[in-house]
Amino acid sequence: MIAEVLSDATDRMDKAVEAAKNDFATVRTGRANPALFQKIMVPYYGTPTPLEQLASLQNQEARTLIVTPYDKSALRDIEQAIRDVPNLGANPTNDGNIVRVTLPDLTEERRKEYVKLVRAKAEDGKVSVRNIRRKAKDDLDALKSEVGDDEVSRGEKELEQVTKSHVDAIDDALKRKEAELLEV
Repeated sequence: MIAEVLSDATDRMDKAVEAAKNDFATVRTGRANPALFQKIMVPYYGTPTPLEQLASLQNQEARTLIVTPYDKSALRDIEQAIRDVPNLGANPTNDGNIVRVTLPDLTEERRKEYVKLVRAKAEDGKVSVRNIRRKAKDDLDALKSEVGDDEVSRGEKELEQVTKSHVDAIDDALKRKEAELLEV
């Protein structure tokens, strides 16, 4: 029973770490990256649809991305959705077949803003991991009458180790992203 609680908590913490890393990928560095456009929703026939389902994304140059829609009728909607994204500063242009997105150079001030944003996303990830730990701890406490105090305290120690490793994983990803952001 304790193993099940720990296994479930570990799986959920793995997903929280992965979600934090995906959030980091949506923050822009000096290079154009298709992951920046991962969460852009485009109104397609009245339904918000993820951009990656409507078009292919390719890097043309370091700061230019080519968006090729599968349906040419969605071209204007895609262009507008990209233009409406806050904190991207992108200037999309459309030539009737593709949308070319050129990202401006990052200023030092902008880089520092992005570092703050990434730190906030990392903290959200850590809070998520801690919430999972709290839920697992409550589940372990509920098992005290069935398995005994010693087994539960061993399970709690193991849970702390698992939590620490997942928080460290988020911190490592944060350090890599900060270094990437501050690299000129």
